[in-house]
Amino acid sequence: MAAAELPALATEVPALATERRFAQRLRECLEAERLLDGRYRLQPLPGGRVAVPVLEEKLSQLCLPAEMPCELLRIQDAVPSRAARRRPPARRLLQELRRLLPAGCPPELERDLPHAWQRHGDLLLLSEECFSGPAWERLGPELWETVASALGARRVARRGRVMPDGMRTPSVTLLLGQHGWVEHVDNGIRYTFDVTKCMFSPGNITEKLRVASLPCSGEVVVDLYAGIGYFTLPFLVHAGAAFVHACEWNSHAVEALHRSLVLNGVRERCRIHRGDSRQLQLRDVADRVSLGLLPSSEEGWPVACRVLKKDTGGVLHIHQNVEARPAHGAVLLPERGSAEAASSAGEAPCPPEHGGQEAPGARLRPEWQRWAAATAARIQGLLAELHGRPWRCSVLHIEAVKSYAPHVHHLVLDLKCQPVPPV
Repeated sequence: MAAAELPALATEVPALATERRFAQRLRECLEAERLLDGRYRLQPLPGGRVAVPVLEEKLSQLCLPAEMPCELLRIQDAVPSRAARRRPPARRLLQELRRLLPAGCPPELERDLPHAWQRHGDLLLLSEECFSGPAWERLGPELWETVASALGARRVARRGRVMPDGMRTPSVTLLLGQHGWVEHVDNGIRYTFDVTKCMFSPGNITEKLRVASLPCSGEVVVDLYAGIGYFTLPFLVHAGAAFVHACEWNSHAVEALHRSLVLNGVRERCRIHRGDSRQLQLRDVADRVSLGLLPSSEEGWPVACRVLKKDTGGVLHIHQNVEARPAHGAVLLPERGSAEAASSAGEAPCPPEHGGQEAPGARLRPEWQRWAAATAARIQGLLAELHGRPWRCSVLHIEAVKSYAPHVHHLVLDLKCQPVPPV
């Protein structure tokens, strides 16, 4: 998300406390040595002294005249300076860089500056396009210290292209700081991960909220593509799942998931299965299966069928990128649970997923409905072949999460799967 207008709130800000008569001179001295933290105001202290904020990363460079007595301390709830309140973050960064560069910041270099970034706590994640010119490289660590100071952060990283390794490993370089571990809070759930090792997808927030609202009390859930816990954690923390089997083959995501389970106090209700979910040995355990893999989770469909409870079945949440041609008019999908929403095989309607309350119909394209019907028929065939008896698969809901490109949308199909009772 874009940076805030004001510096991030700090728990403690380092400062030099001195007598009031020395405060302005001390401020000028620190500013000349690039040690002053201009994001915060000078703060009066009990006893008539004044605290002058200094940059955390420059504390080792402090060397002040003996005739200016001062004491290093930390102040709580530091007040942003007038300049910090007045200047937009991008403008503040530009002004700081002009002071840093010998010849200012010419227009060709200004084009390299970031105008938006992601913030994870005290870490800024910059886009790969910014600060790409050789002039920036010559500045060394001082560039990243200046960026952090101007934008109210302590750590800086820059992302590159996602690696084509099947795990969506990010190519992220840590530019300032000792580690890339951050914490992100969504819907009261704490996710922790290393930005240099794992991706975080803020665009999935609507689906995470929807998963958190599902009635999963007492259920066993299998998450075939758990990642850092995008859906595993909402199932456990808010949806009331009794237990989740979380499958993940990326060792960095496994570590992040384990830490997040502990942070949220749900570790004892989750078993992490490390490795390829296609080799998962579980059978006949799940009331619900999450298949959150894009662009397609089709390779996981046979596994999902095996882990569903063979006597009662359950619900599959199948993710897919689906392409649809531009349409002049959208088709109104019947409300979930209605007779028209059942599969094309003419199955009986299923009860609504949200505590008996019908959700409004969603305007969906014909291609989306055709994909849902074809998927339901395919899953129905897999289940019948696996168990040697007929099954019924009915469409509960189609959720449009977001668009990836023109006419390509991330969809989630909620599919109710039940064995047909013997006559």
